[in-house]
Amino acid sequence: MKVRRLGNSGLKVSVVGLGCNNFGARLDAAQTQTVVDAALDAGITLFDTADVYGGTKSEQFLGKALGKRRHEVVLATKFGMPLGGDPKKRGGSRKWIMRAVEDSLRRLGTDYIDLYQHHQPDRDTPVEETLRALDDLVTQGKVRYLGNSNYTGWQIADADWTAAGQSRFTSAQNLYSLLERGMEAEVLPACEHFGLGFLPFFPLASGLLSGKYRRGAPPPEGTRLAGWGARGQQVMSDANFDKVEALTAWAEARGHTLLELAFAWLLGHPVVSSVIAGATSPDQVQANVATAAWALSPDEVAEVGGLISLP
Repeated sequence: MKVRRLGNSGLKVSVVGLGCNNFGARLDAAQTQTVVDAALDAGITLFDTADVYGGTKSEQFLGKALGKRRHEVVLATKFGMPLGGDPKKRGGSRKWIMRAVEDSLRRLGTDYIDLYQHHQPDRDTPVEETLRALDDLVTQGKVRYLGNSNYTGWQIADADWTAAGQSRFTSAQNLYSLLERGMEAEVLPACEHFGLGFLPFFPLASGLLSGKYRRGAPPPEGTRLAGWGARGQQVMSDANFDKVEALTAWAEARGHTLLELAFAWLLGHPVVSSVIAGATSPDQVQANVATAAWALSPDEVAEVGGLISLP
């Protein structure tokens, strides 16, 4: 497994990370263990979860599954999304951060978090308060590195300027794929300028880039889009399939699959440190890991980007 630096930091992560949002939701504790074991055996070192995943069960299941191997990995979690029905359990205030980190440490069964990420911006709390609280956690040794998620480009810039002299964000995690490229206007340039490692999630566009779906056919039973009903049908539009078919043809002409292209194209951007991909089985883990073997040239990255500028 190849590794990359997380932004300008000294922390190195596997270029394919494991997204743990299925743990406690689609997977029980035993199924989680099999996926985690497969990821560890395949060389994945970045495990990304959040306090809200699986109603807090993701952190519990992940911590138990890692067990004594916890110190072999980069353990990342998030705070800030509404937790349960309590309006006080959310946001980026010092009060909530100090409680949220202790709860996550307990659920994960560890005494430190490698990468602690603000899950979404909090309009009710000045970013200075959030950053000062997070800096205290770094000083206390409870957190090693800081990240943000779902920040815009200007919010990344504002946070970096505000953090002068304190611990600053090392990474940014946002939705980004061949079919969802909104990050290219501001977020990716901001990450490049301020030295943050970018961590794209949902790299397969909710599964549409997995190669499982076909134009005019219903989504396979048990897939994400099948469970979305009418919303899934909207994703499976003719316009999206035009792009999928063009990308599939480009990949197959070079002896690769659409799945491999989806990962390789993201990793073709130097600002991308690791691609966060979920898995519900060891086979999916292996398929995701195998994609890291294909490296695209800058010219190929640009060519693929041009393919999906279809009407």
